[in-house]
Amino acid sequence: MPVSLIRMLPLITGLLPIVAIHLSLVVAIDAGSIPYCIPYFEGCASISAAGRYEPAIFIFKPAMMSEWTIMVFYWLFNVAWLRSIAKEADRDPKTGRWIGILGVAGALALIVYVTFLGTQAPFYEFMRRFGVYLYFLFSVIAQIMLARHTISLSRALGLAGLERIGKAQMTLALIPFFLGALNLVLKSTLADPDPAENVIEWFFALLMHVYFVLTYYAWRDTGFDGRFRVDMPRSGLCNRASSGTGDKNITN
Repeated sequence: MPVSLIRMLPLITGLLPIVAIHLSLVVAIDAGSIPYCIPYFEGCASISAAGRYEPAIFIFKPAMMSEWTIMVFYWLFNVAWLRSIAKEADRDPKTGRWIGILGVAGALALIVYVTFLGTQAPFYEFMRRFGVYLYFLFSVIAQIMLARHTISLSRALGLAGLERIGKAQMTLALIPFFLGALNLVLKSTLADPDPAENVIEWFFALLMHVYFVLTYYAWRDTGFDGRFRVDMPRSGLCNRASSGTGDKNITN
């Protein structure tokens, strides 16, 4: 895969679902499939509802089918990136194994969700919900783990800019985690929890996908090119990352 495409992978991973979800929302409202509202505040429809009916499904489903494949590459390259940085910090070369496993598991759960989207039978409804819940759960846990490693390794290498990115990612990952816990509480206490659940879902998805976008800056500032071996001396990497440039400092 070309280096330029690898560098763009986090942007594609984050922006593709954001654009597809909101475009599907507009199309669904225009077609009358869902009522006109701002779901972030009114909770009138879930993300699934916005992309479930024609013609919005022709935007939503292909985008999500593509997203799960892109996410697999995103997580695998994140493992490569972490191991590259870990070598610089003299840390465990197997860093990131569980991040890759959980991230890929989340991507596979997404394909289960998308496959059964639009079906109405009880079994299919269960599989759709099962897929989306596992997608969110595995992805957020992988994000928290990635952010934790990013913060730890950036401190070991003295990379202040990378540490700020890691902290921002940790915030973006922890908020959805607590939103998920809040959703469980609301579902058991509210007479009609659906609007609140929809609001939480929209914010949850937005924050989770913005996290992916921030990875672009972490890769750029460390010069990641998708390979596993680090040749540049540590001081060179630290100086380059601190200056905020995107030149290649991690090469094969």
